[in-house]
Amino acid sequence: MTTWTTDELGRIEAAEELEIAALRGDGTLRKSVPIWVVRDGDDIYVRSYRGGGSAWFRAAQTGGEGHVRSGGVDKDVTFAVETDPAVNDRIDATYRSKYRRYGSSYIDPMVADQARDATIKLVPR
Repeated sequence: MTTWTTDELGRIEAAEELEIAALRGDGTLRKSVPIWVVRDGDDIYVRSYRGGGSAWFRAAQTGGEGHVRSGGVDKDVTFAVETDPAVNDRIDATYRSKYRRYGSSYIDPMVADQARDATIKLVPR
């Protein structure tokens, strides 16, 4: 299994957003979407604030793989839905801390139940 390097983790953590693109069935990438990104330990996570109904999230679940760019890091990844409540609690706290300057109207949807249910761990491949 491939892991993030310390440099990659730091660069992605410091970035404001991540560009995410899921693979289509034919192996080509969908159009990338900018999304907020957080780090928890040695792992990188994204969420759909719209929950499981978001087009990019459905594509990520269907294809299971894609590509991300953030902070100068350009990487193929596997998407793994994160369901552990303790991990999601830490991710909530990280979203609140990292993006607090945007206020509750942006943060609250990112830590709501529907977003928690659409949390994806990005696993480098």
